[in-house]
Amino acid sequence: MSAEILTFGCRLNAYESEVIRGLTAARPDLLVVNTCAVTAEAERQARQAIRRAARARPGRPIVLTGCAVQRDPAAWRALEGVTRVLGNAEKLRPDSWAGEADAVADIMTAPAAPARPVTEFAGRARAFVQVQQGCDHRCTFCAIPFGRGPNRSVPPAEVLAQARSLLDAGFRELVLTGVDIASYGADHPGGPRLGDLARQLLAALPDLPRLRFSSLDPAAIDPALWRLLAEEPRVMPHLHLSLQAGSDLILKRMKRRHGARDAVGVIARARDLRPGIAIGADLIAGFPTETDALFAETRDFLAAAALPYLHVFPYSERPGTPAARMPVVPVATRRARAAALRALAAAPAFFAAMAGSRIAVLAETAEAGHSEHFAPVRLTAPATPGQVIAARVTATDEAGVSATPI
Repeated sequence: MSAEILTFGCRLNAYESEVIRGLTAARPDLLVVNTCAVTAEAERQARQAIRRAARARPGRPIVLTGCAVQRDPAAWRALEGVTRVLGNAEKLRPDSWAGEADAVADIMTAPAAPARPVTEFAGRARAFVQVQQGCDHRCTFCAIPFGRGPNRSVPPAEVLAQARSLLDAGFRELVLTGVDIASYGADHPGGPRLGDLARQLLAALPDLPRLRFSSLDPAAIDPALWRLLAEEPRVMPHLHLSLQAGSDLILKRMKRRHGARDAVGVIARARDLRPGIAIGADLIAGFPTETDALFAETRDFLAAAALPYLHVFPYSERPGTPAARMPVVPVATRRARAAALRALAAAPAFFAAMAGSRIAVLAETAEAGHSEHFAPVRLTAPATPGQVIAARVTATDEAGVSATPI
């Protein structure tokens, strides 16, 4: 029995929590909190969980790690009940869990992958495969490079070994994940890029039925990945893009590497290469200096793009970032704009178009799962969790689809 682990933030944190689960197999007494620094809300939720845990079981060892801890270890160490802090590199090392001292080293030189691969994901039907770590870009709103370091790619042989272990463990769907996966291979000029890596993985694992990618930077999708999307049916017809805004001026102030026209082109290309593809996007509402007119540009962009899945954050100041020094938008306005953008998600129409169609569902429980387009599916008859089954869509609504196993 391993430590109890609370995870906040991204898929990479979820992956790393599974590494920690394996490294703490002999420490069921511990509570480990794996923090996130992407927003102030993520940090607030982590602090709240720590305080609640300290009150519930006084004296229980609480170990903190993750990006928020990496950025400001002293502040997190000072929270009541906390007994140790570990950095993002240290949390993945077996020797860190054998001792009792704090350890937060410079993340810039940490290895890309943990020493121990993951073969289990508690309570999950799909598994994550880490392909890279860190980010070389400096978007003005983002603190993650300071917690994760520069782009470091996991060698292809390690990725393939990790994926093979997960397939052998029974997982039928893998998700390639990291901080900036579209930059995979950029730290090794002449080496494979993300599309090459994915093709190698699929060739080596002919029994793997489903492969997905976590969030992609639209400015860095490589030619091999475009070809794979067009040619390989085991790559799911679903992309999630790190768009952030639909206004050229706001994108420039964010220091993004794409403009609104570039994003339109990426969306059009994906739909041309893979008709019916589902596209999602990360977006920030109320970025500093965003006027009503600039917000309207993003709103109009999304109305025209008709993306089914929108992951919208109200802008959150991150201390030490350039955006934190820019003129702010009132918090209430940020929240209102975020709600307005979420309302533009085209999911209900996308789901309605699936009526009567045959779909492949990864059953995550006996009653529910997700289709190849990542549509939430309610099953009208029980299925075996972890298996991919054929089903027919019998009804749709704004929350997803109902389907009957065939």
